[in-house]
Amino acid sequence: MILRRPILALKTPVTTTCHCLRFASSRLLSRPIPPPTPFVPNVETFLKLIGRQLSQHTSKIPSWDALFTLSSTELRELGVEPPRSRKYLLRWRERFRQGKYGIGGDLEHVQDGVGEVKIFEVPIPKAWKSLNPSAEMATATRTAGMRKVALNVPIGAEKPAVAPEKAKVIDHIKVRGKNGIEGPHVLMIKGTAGTKARIVVKEGLWEERRGHKVDGGERRKAEVRSKRRAEARKQAAR
Repeated sequence: MILRRPILALKTPVTTTCHCLRFASSRLLSRPIPPPTPFVPNVETFLKLIGRQLSQHTSKIPSWDALFTLSSTELRELGVEPPRSRKYLLRWRERFRQGKYGIGGDLEHVQDGVGEVKIFEVPIPKAWKSLNPSAEMATATRTAGMRKVALNVPIGAEKPAVAPEKAKVIDHIKVRGKNGIEGPHVLMIKGTAGTKARIVVKEGLWEERRGHKVDGGERRKAEVRSKRRAEARKQAAR
């Protein structure tokens, strides 16, 4: 006797609507939009700074608010390709939203995409003194109880807009003894003996360089290097 499966009762298919895209879009709209900064005043400058040729998509992003509210899907529809570029843009967008800038992003005095920094001596914080008693000692490059920092000054000025001890220390810049100001893409100003420098907006100033495959990448590295050693042994045996 042949057993047959009972006929299942016909059921009305349940239709579920995915609201993922709508939810993602509304979530982005509800997040705070950071204000432009003197060093990053618009979309064009932001895309130029983060590099990877994203500045070619400037015309596709209509406004500063759009830059921080468009989802990955919406960026794709606008023609921001390839996917890794969108991912890179979204990563930098989130950093900027959190106040994590590249060099120059925290400058307050900027003119035509150029900011200037200068070395000043300011009192050592009390917290430092408790952790390192020798911090108050004088050295060949600094006064006792003082430390050297790089502060933003208005273009052409010799002093910051506020007292040096109250001014914000600029990120990504260090003062190295007699060498003066050090930092990525910092342009020293002639005649200042390394005490004053410029930071200029340019393509890729904040760019994170992509890695490149060595010997075929992780999966083929052992095979490629083994063949290379074998070939070297053959050459040596001749």
